[in-house]
Amino acid sequence: MKLFVLTAAAVAFASNAIAGTVAYVAPAAPVIVEEPATMGGSGMWLIPLVAIALIALAMSQTEH
Repeated sequence: MKLFVLTAAAVAFASNAIAGTVAYVAPAAPVIVEEPATMGGSGMWLIPLVAIALIALAMSQTEH
């Protein structure tokens, strides 16, 4: 009988510890910072253009 009472007490205390708080705390909304759009002045479009030009040049040359 002692074991039953100790087990019941342990279960009651454990369920309260696992349940957490009664009050609901809403999670904070993430802050989204938008970067201003660039007008294409970075020059990063040159890299694919050069790659396409090199591939086209290699394909256009014929070996005799």
